[in-house]
Amino acid sequence: MATSPSGALPWNMRIQELLKGKGSDVVTVTSDTTVGQLVRTLADHRIGAVLVMDGDTIAGIISERDVVRALPDGVEGLLERPVSTLMTSDVVTCSPGDEVSSLAASMTEHRFRHLPVVQGDKLVGIVSIGDIVKFRLEELQGERDQLESYITS
Repeated sequence: MATSPSGALPWNMRIQELLKGKGSDVVTVTSDTTVGQLVRTLADHRIGAVLVMDGDTIAGIISERDVVRALPDGVEGLLERPVSTLMTSDVVTCSPGDEVSSLAASMTEHRFRHLPVVQGDKLVGIVSIGDIVKFRLEELQGERDQLESYITS
């Protein structure tokens, strides 16, 4: 994580810096992937959502919540359905230059848990609310350490 000259993590840090720390790997599936295959992918990677890609284009995003929300309509045949029938196709994205603090506010306001990071037309990563929380906790720890050092010196 990048730090300010004082050692604290800046809350106005850009998403690109967050991605440097967490990496830019993104797990994806295609729109014809079955829900059963999706569930296996989520479990194998221990993640909560994947992007649905048509070539290099983001076609949608699908999460474990989307699968759970489909359960009341009946379990029979659900695992054989393509993810395209459950995914969110109107995907909100962010850019590497966006500030972490504004992204956190947007994710909270719009109740997004995962946002793809796009530069131009290219997918460069994905940020989750967990990434934001981890970043904020590290930032608060840095501030606490600074205060403790100041008080004890």
